[in-house]
Amino acid sequence: MNVLLLGSGGREHALAWKMSASPLLTKLYASPGNPGIGRVGELVKLDVADHSAVASFCQEKKIDLVVVGPEGPLVAGIADDLRAWGIRVFGPSKAAARLEGSKGFTKDLCARFNIPTAAYGRFGDLASAKAYVEKTGAPIVIKADGLAAGKGVTVAMTLDEAVAALEACFDGSFGAAGAEVVVEEYLTGEEASFFCLCDGATALPFGTAQDHKRVGDGDTGPNTGGMGAYSPAPVMTPEMTERTMREIIEPTMRGMANIGAPFAGVLFAGLMITDQGPKLIEYNTRFGDPECQVLMMRLKDDLLVLLNAAVDGQLAHMSIRWSDEAALTVVMAARGYPGTPEKGSVIRGLDKAEGEGVQVFHAGTAINGGALVANGGRVLNVTALGKTVSEAQAKAYAAVDRIDWPQGFCRRDIGWQAVAREKAGI
Repeated sequence: MNVLLLGSGGREHALAWKMSASPLLTKLYASPGNPGIGRVGELVKLDVADHSAVASFCQEKKIDLVVVGPEGPLVAGIADDLRAWGIRVFGPSKAAARLEGSKGFTKDLCARFNIPTAAYGRFGDLASAKAYVEKTGAPIVIKADGLAAGKGVTVAMTLDEAVAALEACFDGSFGAAGAEVVVEEYLTGEEASFFCLCDGATALPFGTAQDHKRVGDGDTGPNTGGMGAYSPAPVMTPEMTERTMREIIEPTMRGMANIGAPFAGVLFAGLMITDQGPKLIEYNTRFGDPECQVLMMRLKDDLLVLLNAAVDGQLAHMSIRWSDEAALTVVMAARGYPGTPEKGSVIRGLDKAEGEGVQVFHAGTAINGGALVANGGRVLNVTALGKTVSEAQAKAYAAVDRIDWPQGFCRRDIGWQAVAREKAGI
């Protein structure tokens, strides 16, 4: 098979790394890719916003499958346009991608189909949103409705923080994404990431993970796109997984089919495990980043076989095998992230970091003058397997310490909840 992978981050490097091991793969192209992806595939320059240009490339190179990594092209409808050209695509339609493209759409779907989630209000102006917040009180959650690169959510612990978050949205800090705002009840519990491969009719569970959104140790500082993750998430017991499928995923699949937008691709449910059970925080319509990295490390089956089954509507006949080992990834970010990251600093020592059960996925790198340099906020994902989360954590941080990049930083407590459970024998 000839495969085209769209995207350039750590998620895409992990997907490329896993697909490159498939006997089905003939040639992997990636656009725009990154230096890590370039080790297992050919990097090509395509204007992903020009869907006809992407389609022409697919026809020229006889592409058998397009795998869309990030959410932006999906929300823009690239899957629909490529399918109209007769090209097979792994990823949801524009209508189905609204589950990520509009938080308000998802909340309304939950209300309509009785899917457990936080109480909410939708607002298109500052005055009404502010009145709702003042009536409800803090803590409270403010979300820009549209895509904001993981930065449009504020967990406001005070009314002042909430009002400031609302003002940021309506003042244009998040562009068009903040033209409408969703204000949500603050949920307490433990967060988990739950994934399913979907083919429009069947949703097949595809692993669990726990992400670390805050930039600093001890879950302090501003939210980021994710500073690390581990898999599996201990809180997602077999019982909790079954409840999540029955109460959240299956009603969503039925609901999307009901409104004429059957979901095919990756359904990523961000969950809060509360005293009452699982509640949906949000949906993403692609693999998470950095959750994808730990899932790919643990996946025992051929990823291309699974993606083809999803595209062809054959998931009802599939099962998925996972390693019994835990995987943990540490994000190394450029100084200044999540604000304005410093670009251009040289990174050395990746060959010393990688080894048995350790992979370094490139997330924001480039080649400049023959040297590997930082070219983004989240730059490297140092990922390790271990018999326990504690062992995977130790291996990942040992690898981090072998990387020579003074301008980089990372959290030093990724996996802390699972490690605490292991130490307590829970």
